[in-house]
Amino acid sequence: MANEDTAALAAVGPRLRALRNQRAITLTQLADLTGISVSTLSRLESGSRRPTLELLLPLARAYQVALDELVDAPATGDPRVRPKPIVIHGITFLPLTRRPGGLQAFKQIFPPDPSAGERTPQTHEGYEWLYVLSGRLRLLLGDRDLMLTPGEVAEFDTRVPHLVLNPGPGTAEALSLFGPQGERLHVRARPATAEKR
Repeated sequence: MANEDTAALAAVGPRLRALRNQRAITLTQLADLTGISVSTLSRLESGSRRPTLELLLPLARAYQVALDELVDAPATGDPRVRPKPIVIHGITFLPLTRRPGGLQAFKQIFPPDPSAGERTPQTHEGYEWLYVLSGRLRLLLGDRDLMLTPGEVAEFDTRVPHLVLNPGPGTAEALSLFGPQGERLHVRARPATAEKR
């Protein structure tokens, strides 16, 4: 049993390095995300530093993986992924991506809020792409007031004052892609225009 534990601990470093490489982030970026020094992260990945719970917990959060994945714990028998919902101003965000940095994907569930309460349009760094799945969404974007229905998409720079709300009567759902550093989607294929057909 002690040999199995030693082997499992020895495999943590290479697993951490592989996760970091898969996500294309540097040790410095990871240090900023976790608060763990670059030298400690480097020693963890090389196996010269023993992994502890205090080090593994922030790494699991940064990589958005279960702690079990970092230590290769045996499967629990339930293969379903259950993202933890985040609720902000009554809007439920279900994260669909599991990596730090870069574009993030969310499913959003908007309860009816025809008045928008006391909220005012906000600005922040980033770029957003919003696709309405069901219901209706009202997008206040700068001096524009848009009503989005199922199948419609809006994309905008989040430095423009914006507010998304559900005018009701029922719940609305949307997919949202967000680039925190102003990253935009890269469209590699576009449909042919009518002239080219």
